Amino acid sequence: MSSDILPSGIRSRFVDDIKGLRMHVLEAGFESQGRPCLLLLHGFPELAFSWRKVMPALAAAGYHVIAPDQRGYGRTTGWDADYDGDLAPFRLLNLVRDALGLVSAFGCRHVDAVVGHDSGSSVAAWCALVRPDVFRSLALMSAPFAGPPPLPFDTANKLAAPKQEDPVHRDLAALPRPREHYQWYYSRRDANAHMQHAPQGVHDFLRAYYHHKSADWPGNTPYPLQGWTANELAKLPTYYVMDLGKTMAETVAEEMPSPVQIASNTWLPDRELAFYAAEYARTGFQGGLQWYRCGTSGIFTAEYETWSGRTIDVPSCFISGKQDWGIYQRPGVIEAMQNTACTDLRGVYLIDGAGHWVQQEQPHEVSRLLLQFLREPHAPR
Repeated sequence: MSSDILPSGIRSRFVDDIKGLRMHVLEAGFESQGRPCLLLLHGFPELAFSWRKVMPALAAAGYHVIAPDQRGYGRTTGWDADYDGDLAPFRLLNLVRDALGLVSAFGCRHVDAVVGHDSGSSVAAWCALVRPDVFRSLALMSAPFAGPPPLPFDTANKLAAPKQEDPVHRDLAALPRPREHYQWYYSRRDANAHMQHAPQGVHDFLRAYYHHKSADWPGNTPYPLQGWTANELAKLPTYYVMDLGKTMAETVAEEMPSPVQIASNTWLPDRELAFYAAEYARTGFQGGLQWYRCGTSGIFTAEYETWSGRTIDVPSCFISGKQDWGIYQRPGVIEAMQNTACTDLRGVYLIDGAGHWVQQEQPHEVSRLLLQFLREPHAPR
């Protein structure tokens, strides 16, 4: 990775033998030994590169900051994203194992905080849930965490109820304006090709995708939905609940920013976007899409139920853009995070002027809030 695209003080390197992976990592604050460690986990469609704007401030505050390309992404190798292959390596608990292996490879017994954005937020949450001794505090970004799935309770003396299929997908398709949930679209065999071979090219696809989910798009004025129903979900922008029959490339193309808007974009100039585009043109998107398939298939729910009733008890916080619909895309989750899932939630921060890409759109405020959280008197050291 060319150093001229990275801020000063960040280096690109590889770490071998992380459960069969050769992990590509961005690293800051590596100059001296014994610094407390922070682990930053990206989401979709992102990379370790997504943390470039907050890493220098965290390193300047005395931390050793590690941000990997996670399994399925970027320059990390050793994974297979064959659609007909094994999904198990992409399940959440194996991604936690990847994080543990990376921390151990750096000679750390624990990290002061694990920070996750988007789908990386789920990985970070599970890190803190199952290994609080290693991941001693938690910052979630853009995707709140409701806790592990519940086990059926008090059923021994009742007739077994047949398992109900979620009607919401049928109901979405039956709306006057037929719709489709993006996570189930992403689970389709053809989703990767639609994006990797987008008619507008990967660069313009990503430009429109990032714009559509950012504070730059005027339609991002989120509010809580009343429930997981088709009529409520249809209120979400089309990057979450798509028009049925349209690809994601077609969906975001309708919101492509103008040349003037692109030229004035300071949080993701074309030179930086070109790095994302080159990586995804090379690898495709299927590695990240496998994560969605693990969720929509439900095949790992029984494994996650092992932690049913467990809470995240380490100090935690939630940071998101005020213009990010991701806060509310699953009704009730942000409330569950605050009321039950996290027992030591220090704050929920919604940053004005940021949409979904909060650590890129408003990196200074994100850095400030992270350091404020880490410096609280009772935060672990």
